[in-house]
This record gives sequence, structure tokens and C-alpha cells, in this order.
Amino acid sequence: MKLGDISVGYLYSLQSALTHLGHEPEKLFQRFRINNQLLATPQARISIPRFMRLANAAIQLTGRADIGLLMGSHSHASHLGLAGMTAQCAADLTQAFDTLVRFERLSSQNYRGHSSFESPALRFYSISPYNAFNLFVVDSALASRAQLGHYLTGGKAILTAVHIEFPAPAYAELYEAAFGCPVLFEQEHNQLIWEPASLNLTLEQRAPASFHHLEALCKAQLYELNRHRGLREKVEEILSPQLHQRLPPLTEVARKLGLPSWTLRRRLQQEEQTRFQDIIDETRQDLAVSYIRDTELALGEIAFLLGFSSPGAFQRAFKRWTGQPPGQFRRQQRRVQN
Repeated sequence: MKLGDISVGYLYSLQSALTHLGHEPEKLFQRFRINNQLLATPQARISIPRFMRLANAAIQLTGRADIGLLMGSHSHASHLGLAGMTAQCAADLTQAFDTLVRFERLSSQNYRGHSSFESPALRFYSISPYNAFNLFVVDSALASRAQLGHYLTGGKAILTAVHIEFPAPAYAELYEAAFGCPVLFEQEHNQLIWEPASLNLTLEQRAPASFHHLEALCKAQLYELNRHRGLREKVEEILSPQLHQRLPPLTEVARKLGLPSWTLRRRLQQEEQTRFQDIIDETRQDLAVSYIRDTELALGEIAFLLGFSSPGAFQRAFKRWTGQPPGQFRRQQRRVQN
């Protein structure tokens, strides 16, 4: 299991922001094996951890901790691929945001959660707890969606507030200038709160025929993606966001998949040669390795994310899985990556 991946389209705004700041993005991108051919490859993706490492290298290069906010100001609907182009042709912001959420998987996959739109709030999910390594993910996601809302309406859409889950960072004073509205930290969700009337504004590029054509293409692509997903992957996607909370029992997972519980149990045995409890255990193990190897999250934070009772319990489990304590494993992986 991976933490997830994103379309290379998400890198276009980072390219533009770096160029705007007087840097050459090509040199930085080459360090992370990202070249022009990859950036021009349809449906090409990179892992979320690789994206985080790249952006943090950009922060070190520029000295701008607010690089995510800058990325937002350089983003365009086309960077979100087919879903973004479809949203651009929608009738109003409600239809545009609904389109982005429905077809989010065409441009990104986060195994810990997904965006949602509950009018008037457009929400973005990110890994928490937060540290300096992943703040920019929320910054760039919210700023790009705010930019999109303003662009699609010719600057008429109004944000009433922005909510952010993590505490105010050192560059907190830059948020209100970026969003043009009050920004509240340590909130329950990462979300943009729009003025309700703004969501009914007719979009500048409204094109009903093009919207329905592009929507049909989105549905076809999403169908193909889902068609190739195995039953195990579908179960993992339900379990992963809830590891740090109450783990859903097999009956609940089966209901979400539209299956009787006995059918899910039988199909897991026949099609995947595994059991439900084995998937829970192996999901925890795979995510633990990803968090240790690919992020800078502290061990206590990882223990919380995976639902362990204490950091000590997590460290014992990790050593049982890999033969190494998590700290030693992380240092070894850093040496290999460098």
C-alpha cells in the first residue's frame, strides 16, 4: 500500500512559482527524477511522499515557507486534468466543485481520505498530525481551489472564511492576503467557506454541451480505474482513513461495498487468498513503512495515525514487522535515498 499519488499536473504550479521567484525549476526537478517527458506524459503520476520531498526542497531553495500559497496563485483549471477542464465548463460553482470532488481520483489518490463538498464548504483532506513537512500540501490545495473559484467566476465569487486544521505557522500573516478573507487555524476541517450566493454564479466559460461531453469522458475514465481495482484495494480504501479512530467491522465494510458480510468474507478468501483481519494488520504494516520511509512524521504521530495505544506499542510492532526499530529503519532508508 502507498500513501497515495497525484497527477504531474500538480507540479505545473510549482514550476511557475519557482520561475516567478527567479529560480530554474528544471534543476530542482531533476533531483527527483522529474523531467519534461514525464511532465508531458498523459495520466503520469508521482507519489505523495515524492511530491512532499520535492516541495520541501523548493522551500529550502527559495527560503519561502509559504510556497504552497504561491503555488495556489499560479494554478489553473487545466492543472487538474480532465476533471478541471470539465469543471471549467460547468453552469455554476456548485456544479464545478461537485465535479472536482466526484472525479478527484482521476488526478489524485489519497488512501487516508478524500475531498468533499458540503455547500458552502469545499473541504480538503490531508495527513495529520502536521509538521513542517506537510503544511504546504494544505496551503497549495486550498489556495488553488480558491484561485479556481475566483477565476471561473471572473473574480466575483466571495470567500467568507478559510479554516485550517493545524496551528498558525510562522508565516500566518500571509494567509489573509492570499485568500482575501479571515483565516482561522486549529479548526476541525481544512475548508473554504464560500458566500452561498457565490455558488450560484454563472461561470464565465459555461458550456453545457462541452460539460456533458467531458463529464461522460470523466465517468468512462473513472469506470476504467475502478474496474481494475481488486476487492482487497477497495477494502483497504475504506479501512485506511479510520485506522486512528474506531476500526469498522467486516459487516460495516461489506455494507459500504454493497455486499452481504458472508459474501465479502468468501470473496476475500477466494479472490485474494486473505482474511479481513489480515488486511487490517497488513494495511497498518504497509502504511507504517510508508510513513517512516517517506515522511518526517514523528514516531508518536505515526502511532496515533495507525491506531496504536502508545508509541512504544507501535515501535514493538514495527520491529516485529521489519526486524528493525523504526528510527534505525528510517536512517537506513535515508542513506539509500541519498
